[in-house]
Amino acid sequence: MLWHHVLRYITILFCEHEIMSDTQAGPLRNFAAFLRRERTTLMEQWMKAVFGDAGLVEADKLTYAQLADHLPEILDGICTALDAQDLEQAEPAIERDARTHGKVRWQQGYRIDELVHELDLFRQVLADAAEMFAESNSAFTRRHEGRARRLIDEAIGVVTVTSIREAVTERDRKIDEYTGSLERANHELTLKQRLVSELYESRMQITRSVVHDLRNFLNAFSIALQLISRAPLKAEAGLALATRQAADMKQLVDDMVKYSVVLGDSTPLAVEPFDLRELFDELVTSCRPAIEAKGLRLSTRFEADVATVLSNRIKVKQVALNLQPNATKYPKTGEIELAIGGYGESSWYLRVADTGVGIAPADRVRVFDEFERAAGDDIPGVGLGLAIVKELCRVLDGRIRFETRQGLGTTFDIRFPLRHEASQDSNH
Repeated sequence: MLWHHVLRYITILFCEHEIMSDTQAGPLRNFAAFLRRERTTLMEQWMKAVFGDAGLVEADKLTYAQLADHLPEILDGICTALDAQDLEQAEPAIERDARTHGKVRWQQGYRIDELVHELDLFRQVLADAAEMFAESNSAFTRRHEGRARRLIDEAIGVVTVTSIREAVTERDRKIDEYTGSLERANHELTLKQRLVSELYESRMQITRSVVHDLRNFLNAFSIALQLISRAPLKAEAGLALATRQAADMKQLVDDMVKYSVVLGDSTPLAVEPFDLRELFDELVTSCRPAIEAKGLRLSTRFEADVATVLSNRIKVKQVALNLQPNATKYPKTGEIELAIGGYGESSWYLRVADTGVGIAPADRVRVFDEFERAAGDDIPGVGLGLAIVKELCRVLDGRIRFETRQGLGTTFDIRFPLRHEASQDSNH
């Protein structure tokens, strides 16, 4: 019997709550409908308040559409919350639009305080609308107005917090992006400064080497002239010495000119198709006299699976003609190998090998440096041939490698692309 009375009491309370909810829901839904109808007017009132506020500097730079942004969608979310008398149902959509709004405002240059202030003005416009609706609608009581104001305040609070969070996130992302760019720029600057420093040191080393070699040539030339003047009977020997020194000085100057031309060539690389067999035959004809004059044999090999390539023929020829003298001057006996052929599906190779003295392990890291030589002063040359080869290979996209064994000789192997993709910055 007791349980019967308790159950009846609970049922009465539940029905009264439903009646009160329905009674309150109707006016709130009516207010939401009013906001939807008056959305354009409300947005105009808000924009007028924003444009008239001296504290909102960035707003003056925006069009009406840019200023409105996602506020109409946020208003729709607030109306949905009023329909349901609860923010929870509309909160996901409101947060989504608030995130977009915060990101856009950051991109438009808003400060955080400006973002907060314009949303507070929007809250005031909606609060005024609630008051105006209450004055014209007797069913919308003070209690309904208070409930509507609380829902509006809660919704604007969610929008404010979410927008600020998104603006701060966007700011931090931009800071990270700018910081990364700055770090990369600093790294590139450091590398360029290091390159400039190394280049300066290299040029100073070249200058010192040239001055040293010219001084030696001039000293020897002076000795030869003194020998001729003081010992007429030895004039022939003195003349031979002077002639050799003049030839050595000429070679130094010629090599310096050749190297400076290669380094200073800033014109775009011109490529053309050319026949590898024709180039090979031309190289054999050019190299054979000097090789055989030294008593060496010339071994040649051409693999006919590659016919035509696209590159700069003159520069490729320069590579070979700088490798050949370098290979020829070291061996006293044996042979020089010259070979051209295909390598894989997209490359071809140029190989020059000798049976000379080889390169000592300590000298291998400097083999392509300027004025580096693998032997003493009795070997002709100034040590620029391989430096020229290195620079030409860089321009031609050639990959150069070498194998060497002391006392047995050295092999230089360069792989070039079958088709060189010429560009404006191919040379530098």
